[in-house]
Amino acid sequence: MAIAAPPAPPAAAHPPLEGSARLWGTIALSAATFMNVLDTSIANVSLPAISGDLGVSSTQGTWVITSFAVANAIAVPLTGWLTQRFGQVRLFMTSVLLFIISSWLCGLAPNMTMLIAFRALQGFVAGPMIPLSQTLLLSSYPKAMAGLAMAMWSMTTLVAPVMGPLLGGWITDNISWPWIFYINIPVGLLAAGITWGIYHKRESTTRKVPIDGIGLALLVLWVGSMQLMLDKGKELDWFHSPEVVAMAVVAVVGFAFFLVWELTDKHPVVDLSLFKRRNFWSGALATAVAYGLFFGNVVILPLWLQQFMGYTATQAGMIMAPVGLLAIVFSPIVGLTVGKVDPRRYATFSFLVFALVLWMRSNFNTQADFWTIMIPTVIQGVAMAFFFVPLVTITLSGLSPDRIAAASGLSNFARITAGAVGTSIATTVWENRAALHHAQLVESVNPGNAAASSAMAGLSAGGLSAEQVLGQLNHIVDQQSFMLAANDVFYASAVLFLLLIPFVWLAKPARSGGASDAAAGAH
Repeated sequence: MAIAAPPAPPAAAHPPLEGSARLWGTIALSAATFMNVLDTSIANVSLPAISGDLGVSSTQGTWVITSFAVANAIAVPLTGWLTQRFGQVRLFMTSVLLFIISSWLCGLAPNMTMLIAFRALQGFVAGPMIPLSQTLLLSSYPKAMAGLAMAMWSMTTLVAPVMGPLLGGWITDNISWPWIFYINIPVGLLAAGITWGIYHKRESTTRKVPIDGIGLALLVLWVGSMQLMLDKGKELDWFHSPEVVAMAVVAVVGFAFFLVWELTDKHPVVDLSLFKRRNFWSGALATAVAYGLFFGNVVILPLWLQQFMGYTATQAGMIMAPVGLLAIVFSPIVGLTVGKVDPRRYATFSFLVFALVLWMRSNFNTQADFWTIMIPTVIQGVAMAFFFVPLVTITLSGLSPDRIAAASGLSNFARITAGAVGTSIATTVWENRAALHHAQLVESVNPGNAAASSAMAGLSAGGLSAEQVLGQLNHIVDQQSFMLAANDVFYASAVLFLLLIPFVWLAKPARSGGASDAAAGAH
């Protein structure tokens, strides 16, 4: 999934690139973006293999995803300040090179603790990469060709989620999971080398600007505590654990201090006054919650397929990959027409399609074949195409140009954080519902149940001992429990998507200029 972020401040005036320099510049910047976006989806289908190899549960393995997302969300608001302080080309190169190093460290990680730490580092250093790739790309083209430049950039961010699960599954099954991180090294080095050769003489002007250090520290404190609470809660029985209670208190108190500080500081790291605008808060809220729902379900589906349906990582990747196919087809149409059609209509259509897809998944059973499971994934591509640009258009509409970067940064911080929170909540609810269904199903396995007695007799006739019969029955009950739990999560998510639609219509009609703003703030 593409992670949009605030565009950096404008560069010093440089003429557009021409000929082969522009071509190679576009390829290099797109390759860096591709590598970054790929890493948000490539690990999803590899979680069971990573968890098994490092000796942890699959729910603990989801930290590999949430640590990247949380660190990335924290880094996003810093992009503007870092660009002004160090220059956009130097910052972009540093981001790419540090991303390569952190990817290498992820592959070498000897245990889950180190892998999570390196993934957090990877997510943090990746923060400036995507917004700066947008900024540099737009500076390479004449203004009349800005739409073409953003269309090409968007294709990269849509192809990467298609390739991520396929590539991650194939690498996991045929080589080993560390190579899902090692493949970033040659791509990153190539992108960095070409980018430096073309752009090092096109550096932006720099100046010393103050940074809200206390605000940033409070941001890290409350977001980190909240995510730790959500991830550790599953292992420690939630608020029965003093550790979880302590993390919850730190998160709440840290958030309260963060609000007070940011609303009174002269140079806040996050401009909370934007929430005074109806379009901003309604658009940002709808985007964040929808993305959290989407990402939580994207994580659960491959886990269910591999753990309880017998799918390999490659097969799970093939199920997940087609989500980008129709998105690639429809995204250019949305981009060209969003200035002429009320973006609230497009966003509503997107949520309706998401709800349809999740309702279809809520009807899966253990007999569902490959194509039955894949069809909703293909349809989901339509929802993705109508999701980002219309909602960003709503969120940024009516803002003056000098506030676009801050607004885009804040809305994307909320969205990326919601993705990590959604992953934790979805996996927790999935496990809890599975435990409930397991208890209910076990109650019916008794001598008085004809179906259970027949199944036990059939297994015994096959030469299994009494213990083996019970073990086989427990496996069947487990499979059914987690399938029913997945159905519950899918159905609840579908309902929540429908409930989000009114928030879109709380916004005022977006002016047509919002489409051009969206191009700068999202894919």
